[in-house]
Amino acid sequence: MMGRMTRDSGDEQALTDLDLTRLLQTLTVESDRYAERFGAHHGLHRTDVNALALILAAARRGDHMSPTALARELGLSPSATTALIDRLEALGHVRRARPAGDRRRVALEVPEAALEEGRRMFVPLAAAFAAAWTGFDATEREVVARFLEVSTEAMREVGAEWGHDDPQRRR
Repeated sequence: MMGRMTRDSGDEQALTDLDLTRLLQTLTVESDRYAERFGAHHGLHRTDVNALALILAAARRGDHMSPTALARELGLSPSATTALIDRLEALGHVRRARPAGDRRRVALEVPEAALEEGRRMFVPLAAAFAAAWTGFDATEREVVARFLEVSTEAMREVGAEWGHDDPQRRR
């Protein structure tokens, strides 16, 4: 059971921007902890977990994630990306494949066994979220979705200011 958060203002009706920021920070910390537990359970570094999430997101969009695109997304050097992919491949979490039509390209795929392992970890989380959201009607869900989308975009924009243009910074 969750406790009530302390609001920035004395008004129990109005959430301030700071209240919402703190709620997002709390969600982010819990999300990070969950991902870290997943990684620890599977012998993965945090960057490995992030890489898997990016590869899966690309697959959901119908795109192939290449090692070059992964390096760019993670801000890693080519050699660090190769080491990361080698680790994931050795553990059975990804495989290098050649897309039909262009045998020169390499696409990163997640094998079915690794997908199933991920489902065992994340389906219960999805079910817990669904149970927590049962009290939200369609209109409220639209507002929450819009809030999360614009908040995510704001984080991307501010995060881009920190940048990782120089892959040599993260090896």
